[in-house]
Amino acid sequence: MSAANALRGEAELRVGGAVFVLRPSFAALVAAEAELGPLFALVERAADGRLGLDELASLFWHCVKERPAALTREAVGDAVVEQGLAAVTPMLRVLLGQILQGR
Repeated sequence: MSAANALRGEAELRVGGAVFVLRPSFAALVAAEAELGPLFALVERAADGRLGLDELASLFWHCVKERPAALTREAVGDAVVEQGLAAVTPMLRVLLGQILQGR
């Protein structure tokens, strides 16, 4: 899998032994918004420290680029928990920055 491109607002998430690129594409963000509600409200909750673990994992799930069929949503959530919030916050920051600023 290719490395994340920070200029595109991409980040990398390790799930098990694999590294997946998180890309906040239009399609990914539309899917996330359909599930989580307006993206601006999501950004506000994150800024206020009120973003739930399920919301974080859902955003990551929708943003996994070239998601293989074998990758499950539960595995993404488990990876977030295993790595801890301190480790995944920089990834979240990259995605939220892309949502707010665009390319």
